[in-house]
Amino acid sequence: MPLTRADADITNQNEIRATLHRVNPDVVIHTAANPDPDYCQLHPEEARGVNVGGTKNVVAAAKEFGFALAFISTDAVFDGAKSTPYVETDPPHPISVYGETKLAAEGEVRQLERHWIFRVSVLFGPGRDSGGSPGKLNFIEKGLRKIANGESYVVASDQVGSATYTLDAAQSMQQVIESQRYGLYHLSNQGSCSRIELAQRAAQLAGFDPSLVKGLPLDQMGRPGPRPKYAVMQMQAVREAGFTLPRPWEKALTEYVNQFWRA
Repeated sequence: MPLTRADADITNQNEIRATLHRVNPDVVIHTAANPDPDYCQLHPEEARGVNVGGTKNVVAAAKEFGFALAFISTDAVFDGAKSTPYVETDPPHPISVYGETKLAAEGEVRQLERHWIFRVSVLFGPGRDSGGSPGKLNFIEKGLRKIANGESYVVASDQVGSATYTLDAAQSMQQVIESQRYGLYHLSNQGSCSRIELAQRAAQLAGFDPSLVKGLPLDQMGRPGPRPKYAVMQMQAVREAGFTLPRPWEKALTEYVNQFWRA
């Protein structure tokens, strides 16, 4: 049963408690957050209120009502200083307010015996942005819309990470949750790519000239919120637990553009 802000404000403890008491779930998948690194950097107290305070409210309800909690986290908990993929045992070191708040929220979730933490990156999929909000554009659709309107799409040329198709991520999360194997999991489609490679491939699949995607070094993008330059995540925990790995990002992107992109 999906819940939105209209059902309960994540920052309002009484609303969260009353709603979850009424729903009486066995498992809650907690996706609510402010996922915009730039907004969080400029509004740190608001970001902490939503990302950390909101998670505290959900954790408190889980303690009271006894449901298991799955929390969606991010590659932004890392600083990007590595040159090899991050595994679940690597120590986090966020460089942005957004990353700090998500790591703090992970700490709240870890208080629960029955929890899962799924770190994901560069989400794309039908009908939702990277934070799960309806009506907003994800990284891929934002670029394709710009190109379709005759604009260039400027992205970081040197930011490398893992891309995650929301439909594939949902299937993998379901597999892990139903197994009741609790813990921390990195989750994305297989392989790594730069932001410019991802956006250019999407443009090409949509029938546009990929040269309309322009690259700038990350430190020249003029963004308030720092991003890790290298944030490839290795799915060590998924593999060791014997779960099926999501398909390569290229195949997932092809399906997404072919089935869901409409100019």
